[in-house]
Amino acid sequence: MLARTLLVLSLLASSALAQNATSSKPPVAPLKPHSFDFHGKKIEDPYFWMKDKSNPEVIKYLEAENAYREEVTKNLKPFEQKLYDEILSHIQQTDLSVPVRDGGYYFYSRTEEGKQYPIYCRKKGNLEASEEIILDVNRLAEGEKFMSAFPLGTSDDHNLLAYMTDTTGFREYYLSIKDLRTGKLIEDKLTKIAGFTWCADNKTIFYVTEDEAKRPHKLFRHTLGEPLAQDVLIYEEKDELYRLDVGRTQDKKFLVHSVASSNTSENSFLDASQPTGEWQLFAKRVDGVEYNIDHRNGVFHIHTNANDVTNFKWMTCPVNATEAKNWKDFEIPNPKVFVEGISVFKHHAVVSERENGVPQLRVYDFAKQESHRISFPETSYEVGLSSNPEFDTNTIRFTYTSMVTPSSVFDYNLNDRSRELLKQTAVPGGFDANNYVSERIEATSHDGVKVPMSIVYRKGLKKDGTAPLYLYSYGSYGFSTEPGFSAARLVLLDRGVVFALAHIRGGSDLGRQWYLDGKLMKKKNTFYDFIACADHLVKEKYGSRDRLAIEGGSAGGLLIGAVLNERPDLCKVAHLAVPFVDVINTMLDESLPLTVQEYLEWGNPNEKEAGLYMLEYSPYDNLARKAYPSILVTTSLNDSQVLYHEPTKYVAKLRSLKTDQNPLILRCNMDAGHGGASGRYEAIRETAYEYAFMLSQMGVEN
Repeated sequence: MLARTLLVLSLLASSALAQNATSSKPPVAPLKPHSFDFHGKKIEDPYFWMKDKSNPEVIKYLEAENAYREEVTKNLKPFEQKLYDEILSHIQQTDLSVPVRDGGYYFYSRTEEGKQYPIYCRKKGNLEASEEIILDVNRLAEGEKFMSAFPLGTSDDHNLLAYMTDTTGFREYYLSIKDLRTGKLIEDKLTKIAGFTWCADNKTIFYVTEDEAKRPHKLFRHTLGEPLAQDVLIYEEKDELYRLDVGRTQDKKFLVHSVASSNTSENSFLDASQPTGEWQLFAKRVDGVEYNIDHRNGVFHIHTNANDVTNFKWMTCPVNATEAKNWKDFEIPNPKVFVEGISVFKHHAVVSERENGVPQLRVYDFAKQESHRISFPETSYEVGLSSNPEFDTNTIRFTYTSMVTPSSVFDYNLNDRSRELLKQTAVPGGFDANNYVSERIEATSHDGVKVPMSIVYRKGLKKDGTAPLYLYSYGSYGFSTEPGFSAARLVLLDRGVVFALAHIRGGSDLGRQWYLDGKLMKKKNTFYDFIACADHLVKEKYGSRDRLAIEGGSAGGLLIGAVLNERPDLCKVAHLAVPFVDVINTMLDESLPLTVQEYLEWGNPNEKEAGLYMLEYSPYDNLARKAYPSILVTTSLNDSQVLYHEPTKYVAKLRSLKTDQNPLILRCNMDAGHGGASGRYEAIRETAYEYAFMLSQMGVEN
């Protein structure tokens, strides 16, 4: 009886939106003939014209979609406001980060209630000293509809601050240099950059610029105060598969510029005190070999997959003999452990690694030649090194969180293994971790592979198959789906929602091979894994399929789009955020950001086998005349990573094909980029809207 009652409530809850959607007419996109041959198949794309952002007809259509969305979801306004207020109640609006010591200063950021952006500060000598504001992003944002700003660090003498700003959302970051002694700008939006580092002389910088497809490809040297035209081009990467970056070793002795594709890398280095010196090639690129470097006491430490070690390992070589033939294993690699990174300090190193899908921090003592792992109290969690700018230290800082534990910052003594909790993010509004339960379970995929899930819900859940479910994942580029805490997510849990993260192939959740088994010609494993996780949750009665929401963003939006085509019956409602859905068109256009570099992730569509495989799962190309669940699609006009036209075309085409009366909503932020609204209150407002829509479809309306 209870299950039937909840089902009826669910149907009633979504009926209002469905009625609004049918009574209000959605915009109809004009059809304009466009077709092309693709390996012997003729592909019709009458919405291809939407790609032209300068076409007033495109903007008019997007505005019409936004107006339609406002109309059909206006009944959700009170619920949206309630969720917004509730999320805000769980956030300490006036807050302070844990100060980080660097060269006699303590650096931190803080927020003030009512202000959208952080304020970056420092204190000299000790924490009782007077505060110096070095960058107030709220002031930078005055008069701007969008503002993304980040400090890039101070010069070695800490007198100068570099920072970058983007006012469009298109990742067009401009470099500025501020003299902290006078507060004046030495360089005001010098040039657009995609990478930066200081030299040891406090007056020379190196920066990276992008080509027209937003690929970082040129490295320049600049002397502060000199004309930009006098900057020296140091290096240009001409292979379009590779991206260029620049940085500095932990001990600050060397500058490093790296070029990397999805599976190959190459580094060069320079004495940081000799900015006009000659860069030295570390080891030439070898297809399939990835490596990055750090330095300690005349020895380079190398994190690499050389010698066919899939899960990476730790090697070393002398500064004067860096060719690959001189690399030696520092440790015997454990094939069951995925080495994600190595951070080298004066007396110790910290290895970030993953075993059985669980992240670990392992401390190595150079003097004792022994190591130990830092222990953690839960079975499912996220942990990583925090900011550790000082090389000569016996204390490192890390951040720990889980689905029931707010972000917690610890200092860890590398010698006596003691730890100190410096701060756990405050969660006001009555949060008590003891009211929630976190689990780690497994589903069986189509090929018998066990796929982990991390689950969280409020205590008292009855596993009778009636609860609302919310399943999220990503599954691409080797990015793991981490089980961290979310204050916003509490509004779901406190309404009885069971929230799950699927650790599907395509991420590195279970190691490097987990990633390799979910890319290129194995990409479909990602989708099948997600479907298996959804089915498992229903089968094990964590909740009801009629109240199941699924969500993914960017490449995770491709995941959701592919899943909906494969199994439109899988869920009640889906959210595709900034989704990569027009796979073939995008991957054929080499002028678009990311396209060529992405060949190593998805495949080169110009090659028949790869192209036809991609066509089989491309969400846009596989939309069909059938019933789909309720769908929310969100995008931003200035998104540079997944351009606005992909989700816009997807919605237009789906509207012309779907046979159901379920809501199909497109929300386009006309002033933002890939990450949505830049201000924190605006971002919460967007989340509240998305949750209001999703919850209403799941039968939750208060």
